[in-house]
Amino acid sequence: MRAFITGGHGFVGKWLTTYLQEVGDTVYAPDSSVDITDRQGLAKALESTSPDVIYHLAAFTHVGQSWEHPEKTFEVNAIGTLHLLEAARHLSNSPKVILVSSSEVYGAPAVGSSALSEDAPLAPISPYAASKVAAEFLGVQAYLGYGLPVVRARPFNHVGPGQTAEFAVSALARRIVEAERKGLLTIPVGNLTPRRDFTDVRDVVRAYRALAVDGRPGEVYNVCSGQDVAISEIVQMLLKIAGVSVDAVVNQELVRPVDIPIIRGDASLIKATTGWRPEIPLANTLSDVLEYWRAHL
Repeated sequence: MRAFITGGHGFVGKWLTTYLQEVGDTVYAPDSSVDITDRQGLAKALESTSPDVIYHLAAFTHVGQSWEHPEKTFEVNAIGTLHLLEAARHLSNSPKVILVSSSEVYGAPAVGSSALSEDAPLAPISPYAASKVAAEFLGVQAYLGYGLPVVRARPFNHVGPGQTAEFAVSALARRIVEAERKGLLTIPVGNLTPRRDFTDVRDVVRAYRALAVDGRPGEVYNVCSGQDVAISEIVQMLLKIAGVSVDAVVNQELVRPVDIPIIRGDASLIKATTGWRPEIPLANTLSDVLEYWRAHL
């Protein structure tokens, strides 16, 4: 397949490019000169490549920073998605679009609720989550109104080597490596109580390719492990793997205005539709993230 990736030079995009090339796909991943908010430039890039599938990864991805930059968040995540879908529907070959959303669209599940399935109500709390709801429904409209084969993916927290320190697990790993090298006795942390559903980025990109092959247009699929882990447990696992003994001290500047207590997904639908399932254990992922920072600090 000919694949076009928006955000192809970001964390997930690089892993997706590598995986697609490994399975024999031809990959077009424009550099930063093709901006998702540049409607004409994006349309020209798509016309010149005529892809079979478009993986729409480009986004303003930081939930915490979306509170400070809500307008930028919507410009990139919602208007950028509109530009992409408009360009895609005018292509002669009507490519399949894998529109990457986020589990953040579910908001805070009710206390005691089971794993979130795709039919759970949407209740966005952050500007980021609201922008992703908007992007998703632009995808729904493009499918229902124009027949564009859009498949929505809702990844839960995904982690792996190469992720920036703006994200919790990577940030924690970096701080532990810094403490190890400098002989520090403490590391700063944010809220340690939230529980999240973590999947290795290398499993996530396999899921996106599986949806490109077998995902049903108009449908939405969770991409997750089905297990939730507390951030405090992640800290202890990282410290054990690293062999480092330090104390985690809460820094209020790292605490978000709103933090959902628990998010756990149900991956039954994508498993039944495509046969995909996560394969990389969390401990292996955390070890690889630590090794990444040891090599890059």
